[in-house]
Amino acid sequence: MPTHTTVVVMPEGKEPEAGGASPGMIDADAERRLVRKIDLRVWPILFVVYMMSFLDRINISNARIQGMTEELGLYGDRFNVALFVYFVPYILFEVPSNMVFRKLNPAYYLSFLMFSWSIINMCMGFVTSYEGLVVLRFFLGAFEAGVMPGIVYLTSMYYKRHEFQTRMSFFFCSTVIGGAFGGLLAYAIASLDGQHHLAGWRWIFIIEGTITTLVAVVSFFLIADWPEHCRFLTPQEKQLLQLRLADDSAGSDSGSAARMDTLNAYAYRRILTDWKIWLSAIVYMGVGITGYATTFFLPTILREFGWTARAAQVHTIPVYAAAAVGMVTVAYLSDRLRHRYAFVMLSCVVCTIGYGMLLGQGQGSEGLSSAAKYGAVFLVAVGGFVGTPIALAWLANNVAGHWKRSFSSAIQVALGNIAGIVAALIFREDQAPRYQTGYGTCVAMVWLGAVAATLLFTGMRIENKLRDAGRRDDRLARPKEEVDNMGDYHPAFRFTL
Repeated sequence: MPTHTTVVVMPEGKEPEAGGASPGMIDADAERRLVRKIDLRVWPILFVVYMMSFLDRINISNARIQGMTEELGLYGDRFNVALFVYFVPYILFEVPSNMVFRKLNPAYYLSFLMFSWSIINMCMGFVTSYEGLVVLRFFLGAFEAGVMPGIVYLTSMYYKRHEFQTRMSFFFCSTVIGGAFGGLLAYAIASLDGQHHLAGWRWIFIIEGTITTLVAVVSFFLIADWPEHCRFLTPQEKQLLQLRLADDSAGSDSGSAARMDTLNAYAYRRILTDWKIWLSAIVYMGVGITGYATTFFLPTILREFGWTARAAQVHTIPVYAAAAVGMVTVAYLSDRLRHRYAFVMLSCVVCTIGYGMLLGQGQGSEGLSSAAKYGAVFLVAVGGFVGTPIALAWLANNVAGHWKRSFSSAIQVALGNIAGIVAALIFREDQAPRYQTGYGTCVAMVWLGAVAATLLFTGMRIENKLRDAGRRDDRLARPKEEVDNMGDYHPAFRFTL
């Protein structure tokens, strides 16, 4: 276990001294109670919000094999274009969304976005043309754009760095539960085919959109505010939270020194020239392509194994369940060992083995059996889903200051979601069932992410050594307004590897 630094509790109304020092010591039990309270209050509703966001994003893949293709004429590249168009506004709006998000009550903003996309999702149940579907997918991407970067930003303000990975992976289980639930719900909804003269695939959008609307109303009352404004913590608990986060450093006062509370030209320069953000975006993009490829095309791929549409929906569920177990297990080990890089590489290796089996599956009697290909899909899904939350938490661990976290999470998710565009276009109908372009591109992207992770790890390790040796202390001679607004550029900050 890592050594735990005792945090201090100040009497009510008394401010902590500079550098996080204070005269009394806190009971470790009080800190554990605080963290447990935050866990139970902050995460559950966000888990459901993102699960519905993910489900409403990918339910088109379930609808595709339930008759949507034939009714709307989604032949050739049309289905790929319908997937692709979602990511255009999704990528463009993430950074502006987080800038707005920082200034608002999170409950107001997230519930508004959720209510808006739920209406759009229901409208897809009544669409009558390919063109109408494309327009609705565009607006779906626009309203879902702010959800993931906003949640990462908000939750990172409540936890120490080596507490965050486990919670982020539990949170990301919402995606695999959403995928599994989507398959199960699509299986059940198939029986509604013809009810009220509506096809079964239309009921998928209508019912799931209605559920999302109800969750949006509930979320308005349950989503937590920023730590300094939240109502579920007492003044003493807020003070303890502030002190324990200030203490979250490598034996220094970096927690209190590494701030970025003012958005000015100097802050923009520190953000936009930070190589960690850009490399982390490539890591997220590389490991994230598998998650998108799996959720968009898994029902289609499984149907190519010879199963009926309903059987393919059901067979998606064990794949997502295995991915959830893998995510939580790896997250626990990553936080316990206070390490990220090796686990990113492990996820890349597992993915590659699965893709290698699918690329070498052959044809006819010489090819892999359906059982072997199904096993390969498990490896691909587990490896891909395990790496994604690590990539997000790793960057959140290594940036400091309100504005730095706001921009970094948005930039990473925005650029990383280029993987969604790639995944939407590479699984071509004319290459079924082998999908050489799809599987081959995924392997290449995964290892692009692995190379970026290696560069990120190496760069931060070198930087930590330079700071330990005092080689960055000259930055403290700069004007005070810069020193107080450096974020993780401050020489006292240490990076998580």
